[in-house]
Amino acid sequence: MSYQALYRKWRPQVFADVKGQDHIVKTLQNQIGSGRIGHAYLFCGTRGTGKTTVAKILARAVNCEHPVDGNPCNQCPSCLGIESGSILDVLELDAASNNGVDQVRTLRDEAIYAPANVKKRVYIVDEVHMLSTAAFNALLKILEEPPAHLMFILATTELHKVPATILSRCQRYSFKRILPKDIAQRLTYVAGQEHIDLTADGAELLSRLADGALRDGLSLLDQCAAAGGTVDSRAVLEVLGLAGNLQTAQLMRHILDRNVQAALLLLNELYAGGKDVGAVLGELSTLTRDLLLRKTAPEGGAALLSGGFDSATLDQLGKDVPSNRFLYLASTLQKAAADLYYSADRRTDAELCLLRLCDESLCGDLTALENRITRLEDAAARGAVISAAVNQSVSAAKAIGAAPVSQAPAKPASKPVEPPPAEAPPPWDEPPLPEEPPMREEPGERVFDIPEDAIPVRPAQPKAVPVKPAASIPSAPKPQTAIHSAAPVSGDWWKALSENCKGQIPPMYRAFLDLCGGVLEGDQLTVFAPDEITLNRLDNDRVRGVLSAEAEKVSGQPVRLLLRKGEPPKPSPEENLKQLLQFGSQFDNIEIK
Repeated sequence: MSYQALYRKWRPQVFADVKGQDHIVKTLQNQIGSGRIGHAYLFCGTRGTGKTTVAKILARAVNCEHPVDGNPCNQCPSCLGIESGSILDVLELDAASNNGVDQVRTLRDEAIYAPANVKKRVYIVDEVHMLSTAAFNALLKILEEPPAHLMFILATTELHKVPATILSRCQRYSFKRILPKDIAQRLTYVAGQEHIDLTADGAELLSRLADGALRDGLSLLDQCAAAGGTVDSRAVLEVLGLAGNLQTAQLMRHILDRNVQAALLLLNELYAGGKDVGAVLGELSTLTRDLLLRKTAPEGGAALLSGGFDSATLDQLGKDVPSNRFLYLASTLQKAAADLYYSADRRTDAELCLLRLCDESLCGDLTALENRITRLEDAAARGAVISAAVNQSVSAAKAIGAAPVSQAPAKPASKPVEPPPAEAPPPWDEPPLPEEPPMREEPGERVFDIPEDAIPVRPAQPKAVPVKPAASIPSAPKPQTAIHSAAPVSGDWWKALSENCKGQIPPMYRAFLDLCGGVLEGDQLTVFAPDEITLNRLDNDRVRGVLSAEAEKVSGQPVRLLLRKGEPPKPSPEENLKQLLQFGSQFDNIEIK
């Protein structure tokens, strides 16, 4: 006997063998057991989910001479004849090749005759959506009022193409994608019966590659078993040609590292090896989807992965990469793959796509501007800006706490800010040459003749003034003054700290962090939440750890974190005055009295 493919050899013979469609097989069994059998059924769903298999089981069950719990016995002459195809009263048609109105009219004329050897004449029409409009119209009347001995079973993968007039005359059953665990269980059983050495990781990988279709899983198992040896995950990748995914992962590594040269060289290597650039972009898109699912749903998204990449590779690639980066990569790859179909030079377009993937500033839209702003914010958040702002605020707070609260210290601080109207040089003065000491020039020069290098000369005045209050810091007692915000010169330290934390916490917590305020008091960071909901969302180990780590970077010492409900305390008048003076020192045309 010639070899028979596994998906044909192990096609289910009874309803109990059908996996993943319990909601359908139980209903059909009850109908057969009670004798309430319909005249027209419509099975819809993706490929390999069991539509044709269930249709054949149903055709045998309604004609079986000795049904058992709604299942065919597969032993009587009717069951054996239908299975072998010798009984012509049960006919399976392919609508893709018999889609004309003439074929449907012939079927309609033959259907009026009673069956010769079985109870019901059954027509199984596969891919019924391929029928023409005229063929559907010819089928309408007999579907609405069929003879008692006639039953139609229609199957389709594209339900939206079936006319509503047909849908209204049928009992519709939607077949779901089979879960990976059910596929793996069935593959393990078949492998055991066929003496195939299938490991657990191999079955898991095959079940994910099947994409919800058990028939595809059996076909892949058949292919891997033909290679011989143990069918594990490594063997599956090699036999199915997925070992090249390692190169795809390497290409993604270059993209995430923004290494344009290495990415282009690897693409050229793949192209020279006969790899289609469209296939390369498709594999990159699949990998990006897996990385995004791994990032956003690390626990529940494992069953949604494509299966072509192992967990270690995904974890290594997705480390320290924000989700918005993967969103940009996915959208760019999808657009490039769609445009590649109309491209005159596919290789060049693929290379341009890699350039945009490595550098968002080359995309030419708002994403480029957002990328530049993001880079500046990251550089500011991770650099010395936060530390400088906090140190400046600490010095200001200590100086205010050491000195007596009065108006006397504030008046000298405002003098450097006050530009003398009579003594200030006019804006059109010519600045001194770099090699000469500063000196007053006669007016008369144009504004645009002023060199740019001369503009930053003025901030040297307020720099020497804060020296006097700072000298009192060593002798003053250590105040425990809460720092509500940094100096306006360097920006709000809490806002900068929270923005730096957003890239390290899940997206579900970022919006709640924006609602909070922070106070750094000595070695304690107090985060104030406006309500109980915000407090409960932020009160977890991950958010606490990120906040503590970033606050420790700012303060330079271990920091205790405290979460509280309420509004952060408002700064004192002395602190407001100091911040106002620091803000006014940035401008020459502002006088604070």
